Amino acid sequence: MTLDPRGPGAPFDSLIDAPPEPGDALPPEFEAIYGGTWNIPPAREDRPYVYINFATSRDGRVSFSVPGHAGGGDVTGFNAHDRWLMGLLRARADAILMGDNTLRTEPQHLWTPGHIFPDDVDAFDELHAQEKRRTPALIVFLSLKGDVPFDAAIFGADVEVVIATTRLGAEAAQGLRSVTARVDVVELGEDVVDIVRLMTTLRSDYGIERLLCEGGPRVYGSLLAAGQVDDEFVTLCPIVIGDSPDGAHCPSLIEGVRFAPGRAPQSHVLGLRRAGHHLFLRSRYEF
Repeated sequence: MTLDPRGPGAPFDSLIDAPPEPGDALPPEFEAIYGGTWNIPPAREDRPYVYINFATSRDGRVSFSVPGHAGGGDVTGFNAHDRWLMGLLRARADAILMGDNTLRTEPQHLWTPGHIFPDDVDAFDELHAQEKRRTPALIVFLSLKGDVPFDAAIFGADVEVVIATTRLGAEAAQGLRSVTARVDVVELGEDVVDIVRLMTTLRSDYGIERLLCEGGPRVYGSLLAAGQVDDEFVTLCPIVIGDSPDGAHCPSLIEGVRFAPGRAPQSHVLGLRRAGHHLFLRSRYEF
């Protein structure tokens, strides 16, 4: 099968694109739509290459925190370019990581390229195969208490799932072994999940070379605090969400951690693209 992606209707407009670095390049058919390069560095032995995908409002919020409208789609306005880019990010991954609250927010979601952008499912699947990625991608949930919803759609799919949790969470999650998906419950700490151990376990025990994190903000904060992030993809959306002490908190990009002056992680820009009034930023962290 040849690569023939349709794209989101028009190519991204490239505003900034750093020179290509060593690694696996996008095929020309995808570069033409993405508007430039995204080379994935060679695999390392100690942990996966980790890249993050989020959408934020102009004031840095990632959710309206309203039942039925808590997902990222409401932040982006279900933008076609954002959905296509999310499909591309998933297509190049061996595993996709998120917190259990993301699962509660979107219980019917399946973390596949075709689920988010079905028009290019064949092209995404072919890219995934050409790059020799794990098929299907491993789905990883970070859960302190192990209280994930048993009836979520992902547990009825033909996939392998890892629940990374604590000692008490491991006890609570054992019931998931009876569902259709193949579920591994991995205990990685007494009260909190050891993120470094999670990354090394995914690399050594599951062969994961590329890991995509799709949230939420506390998971991202934990990864940053542990120095386990390489690239960050953020869609900057043309809306303002705000926050109020009288209602449900509208979370920002990072939650649950606070960095001291002089010790805060810093990134540098590798790419900036535009589609309409949405901006698509790619940055690199170096720890």
